Amino acid sequence: MNNPKNEPARNSHGRVTFLDGQNEMAMLEISTRWSSAEMYLHGAHVTRFKRLDEPGMLFMSQCSRFQAEQPIRGGVPVIFPWFGMREGLGQHGFARIKEWDLREVLPTEDGRVSVRLRLRDCPDAAAFPPFTAEYVVTVGESLGLEFTVTNNADEVLTFEECLHSYFEVGDVTAIAIRGLEGTEYLDKVANFARKRDNDAEIRIGAEVDRTYVNTTSRVEIIDPRLSRKIVVEKENSRSTVVWNPWIGKAQQMMDFGNDEYQRMVCVESGNVGENQVSLGPGETSRLAVRLRIEGLK
Repeated sequence: MNNPKNEPARNSHGRVTFLDGQNEMAMLEISTRWSSAEMYLHGAHVTRFKRLDEPGMLFMSQCSRFQAEQPIRGGVPVIFPWFGMREGLGQHGFARIKEWDLREVLPTEDGRVSVRLRLRDCPDAAAFPPFTAEYVVTVGESLGLEFTVTNNADEVLTFEECLHSYFEVGDVTAIAIRGLEGTEYLDKVANFARKRDNDAEIRIGAEVDRTYVNTTSRVEIIDPRLSRKIVVEKENSRSTVVWNPWIGKAQQMMDFGNDEYQRMVCVESGNVGENQVSLGPGETSRLAVRLRIEGLK
């Protein structure tokens, strides 16, 4: 879809404006009657979602790089087709550092706005059977994310996927994460030991890097400092990742401020590790996530 920069695409309640973002990277600004969002074509990366007259939902590092072939730190990176490190190939796949094409702007009758993007062909994808990856982001009262992959090959396509959402919190030591009680997880901090979470709430007072497996549950982030609850609802996702780098890891990352760990937490939805996806020829997978804010009662 071609549209001159600074030219808005409107419906009666929503608007999409094409802008130069940081370092003149192509960015979409999406506005509705309830909220606004920003999204870069680099990585199909949502960097902001904010309901009117409320603090933003997503955390963005002030040290984030906005450069070609570099990931953006914060917001919602699209992790595909692998999660974590892969020897000789780097971390978290190539989708988050490649350019995506805007294919369609889809206004809805109720005032929401959706944009549909497709991952461009790139040399990195040659190691996988041919596929199509598309991403639909819907902005309204909540933030809707839908990632689909279609296997265009005559063989099985196997991959990992994750929508790596970073959330802004008032004080990470004051929040409580609910919804994962009784779920097994792999604890990266403990050399990937397999454990079971028997606590009703996850509290953060040190580095946390856990991949919860075989869970489809919604997760809530209770944030008393910002007087709100962030709700993460998902479909066709069997993995949830909870991450905060804490002091030591924060200081090791060049694109992350030393003290920024205090006001962020990642609660990520996807299918990774033993929950990876295998598609037969012609099959399509759909990972959907809805992120919303509620007030604390």
